Amino acid sequence: MLDETNDNLPQADGTLETSAIQTPESETQENVITLTPEEVQDESMMSEEPAPAPEASEVETDDVEETQSDTDDEVEHHEIPTKNYESMSMEELVVEMESLLGLDQINKIKTQIEDIKKEFLSQYHHLIDEKREEFVEQNPDTTEQFEYHLPAKVKFDHAYSEYRAKKNAHFKKLQSDLQGNLDQRLEIVESMKNLINPAESMQDTLKHFNELRDQWKNIGPIPKDKYNHVWNNYHFHVENFYDYLHLDREARDLEFKHNLELKQKLVERAEALEHEPDTNHAFRALQGFHRMWKEEIGPVGKDHREEIWNQFSAATKKIHDRKDALNDEIKQREVTNLEIKQGIIAKIEELAQTKVNSHALWLKQADIIEGLRNDFFNAGKVPTEANETTWSSFKNAVRSFNILKNSFYKDLKKDQHDNLVKKMALLEKAVELKDSTDFATTTPIMMKIQDEWKTIGHVPRKNSDTIWKEFRAACNAYFENLKEQRSEVNQEEELAFAKKQELLEAVKQVTLIGEHKADLDTIKSHIESWKAVGHVPRNKRHIDGKFNKVLDGLFEKLNVSRKDSEMLRFNNRVEQLAGEDDGRKLENEKIFIMRKIDEIQNEIFQLENNIQFFANAKNAKKENPIVAEVRKNIEKHKESMDIWKDKLKQLRQIAQ
Repeated sequence: MLDETNDNLPQADGTLETSAIQTPESETQENVITLTPEEVQDESMMSEEPAPAPEASEVETDDVEETQSDTDDEVEHHEIPTKNYESMSMEELVVEMESLLGLDQINKIKTQIEDIKKEFLSQYHHLIDEKREEFVEQNPDTTEQFEYHLPAKVKFDHAYSEYRAKKNAHFKKLQSDLQGNLDQRLEIVESMKNLINPAESMQDTLKHFNELRDQWKNIGPIPKDKYNHVWNNYHFHVENFYDYLHLDREARDLEFKHNLELKQKLVERAEALEHEPDTNHAFRALQGFHRMWKEEIGPVGKDHREEIWNQFSAATKKIHDRKDALNDEIKQREVTNLEIKQGIIAKIEELAQTKVNSHALWLKQADIIEGLRNDFFNAGKVPTEANETTWSSFKNAVRSFNILKNSFYKDLKKDQHDNLVKKMALLEKAVELKDSTDFATTTPIMMKIQDEWKTIGHVPRKNSDTIWKEFRAACNAYFENLKEQRSEVNQEEELAFAKKQELLEAVKQVTLIGEHKADLDTIKSHIESWKAVGHVPRNKRHIDGKFNKVLDGLFEKLNVSRKDSEMLRFNNRVEQLAGEDDGRKLENEKIFIMRKIDEIQNEIFQLENNIQFFANAKNAKKENPIVAEVRKNIEKHKESMDIWKDKLKQLRQIAQ
């Protein structure tokens, strides 16, 4: 029997982990073997203890174990990428799941589907919690059961049910295919038993042997629990054939030479992988070479066996060393990524405890959180053992921020409701007054209502436009009526201005006759005529000043006392202010007079203090001329203050 020790890579010599077997997408080196999906055997073929295949009943469940063909699919040329599902909305997640189902590659999308499911349910349960809190807050005493229907959840359930159905159908078909492949391989084993036939030429027998071996390698995977038994039987009969082939040394040597050439080419291709820049690409290709070494190429002569094996092992070790270095680099990068993500989580947790009190500031905070979320997703992978903890901490930090933000908006919603109540009250008052014709009384009230409206904050968006339109309509209606009334008044005022121009010219022509009482009556009659005319337009009220100036000249000629003259002019002014129906002007006049009285009183007090200073002088033999002058000023101020007090008294009588 021909033996070839070390022809298969033992585990102790550094065989590659079987779970990492993948077919290279394309070989960049000229001498690198390109494998087809049919040439790649199940990963169990590289392990000494294959895992048992699932029972038929397990195929019906969602948790069915992956069988050989799933492993084959993992190493096919095109892999389906896993996207950043955490950054997607629930609607986007459903669309992504439906898109994956449309690829009709059910055996390749398990990881993606489960990641989508995890993220969707996380967002959905968080949304339900928020909606439940809002429901309880808005309906504290209700006995109604909380319900919330999300269209995206219905679509998600439908899509996930479709995935489960397709997955179960796939595994049922897979079981059937595995059994069919097993039957074919058993038939080849039986054919190997009958190869030794003295009646057939050695050349024909060898040709038949090669055909059976080609058929063997082209048959798909079989159940894992049957693999070792069938494989051992196959190789037992292959070795028997080589023992038989030993009888024909020439044929055996040709076979050994052919196998050596194949293994030499395989060594060259394995050595060429050292120059492949993509380490993972080289590693996957090397997996295929090991399968070919074991599965497809027979033994070589003893004088070349150890040498060729050592060459292949040396090439293998170089790729393993590169892979180990890459793994170390990846692990270090993952540790760095973990530190970055922990820093991001700490920043989010800090923001989750920082309260702000305006919508604009919360928008700014939300933008910062969104930036941190993007940084988190872009930071890359973290060590596997820390992945779940890191992700959980991140989600909790973001959720805490959202809870704090939602709390602000809940309070804001309450404030907006209170504002709505206040504005509704103002609206009712404005609607009630909009048709009023008592403009003197209503106008200040309407203006005050408008001022109060401006001081009240926002109301709920759904009420904002409606209540504003109603309020504006009521105010516009009132002020349009006021405008029309003032238009009529303006016409009357223009006529009054023309009349006062005539009166002004008439009073300028007045000649006093020298009799005090008759002249005073004449002046008063002109004053009464002036008052009787009424108001003039605001921009033409300077005519009153001209009239008063003419009166001042007449009073001077009349030689009346200063006090009487002042009071006559003041009485004329007050009656003009009172006639304007503007209480604010009279009030302002009263405030002005009170301040004037205070100023005069302070001045008198200061002058009296000055007199006291001079009076206490030791060398004062007679009154200082300065003191005499101060006393005169005091008397003038007192006289002036009496006049101002009389004016204030008159104003107060009008106010009563």
